[in-house]
Amino acid sequence: MNSKSYLHILIFSIFLVSCGDDVLPKPKAMLRLEYPETSVDRLVSDNFQFEHNSQAQVKKNKNFSVTLDYPLMKGSIFITYKEVNNNLEELLADAQKLSYEHVVRADNIAEQPFINKKDRVYGMFYEVSGDAASQAQFYVTDSTHHFMTGSLYFRAKPNYDSIYPAAVYLQKDIRRIMESLKWNE
Repeated sequence: MNSKSYLHILIFSIFLVSCGDDVLPKPKAMLRLEYPETSVDRLVSDNFQFEHNSQAQVKKNKNFSVTLDYPLMKGSIFITYKEVNNNLEELLADAQKLSYEHVVRADNIAEQPFINKKDRVYGMFYEVSGDAASQAQFYVTDSTHHFMTGSLYFRAKPNYDSIYPAAVYLQKDIRRIMESLKWNE
């Protein structure tokens, strides 16, 4: 065999080895987080009662406050109850101030009024988007005797893209709380 034959065999071998599937870039993927289907429990206290996600661990604290803890999501909904004693304007101002303290880090705060005339529950739900400390706030009142506030916090550095799925899941629970709330007379 001459050197030309070796060269042809070498070139043919290179082509044969290099033939294969084309390498294609893979599309960017999104993390898929799946949370359990919600089943509902009812929390009853001296002054109020409401439905909440059964995944939450309920901790009743002093002064009629409640914490709904979601260990899988490293999040908690903190709920505080106060009686109205001719101080409704002050309570409303404090609740609104608390909600807007997050405006520095938030991209947007969407206000969603809530009215349930049948059960005398009136309030506001604040959906916070962006890297704020809290992703949702709310308050409800009957305007005469009862006032409740709530806040959603995660035990993680605020990174909106990362906590968004969990925030949406827990915001649904907050809405359920507001919609099912009844005052105990």
